[in-house]
Amino acid sequence: MDPVNLTYYAVVCGGLAAYAPNVRNVAIRTVLGLGLGGLSAAMLPLVHFFLGF
Repeated sequence: MDPVNLTYYAVVCGGLAAYAPNVRNVAIRTVLGLGLGGLSAAMLPLVHFFLGF
């Protein structure tokens, strides 16, 4: 997976996490969203492999 896709997913998840009301600090929510988006995008090729796509 190329860095552009990783960055895209990280930015989208970070932006969505910024509006999540569970954690009060916006910076923490954004950083968690960026990390989660990057991790999930990095795992996508592995998921495709196990599903046989």
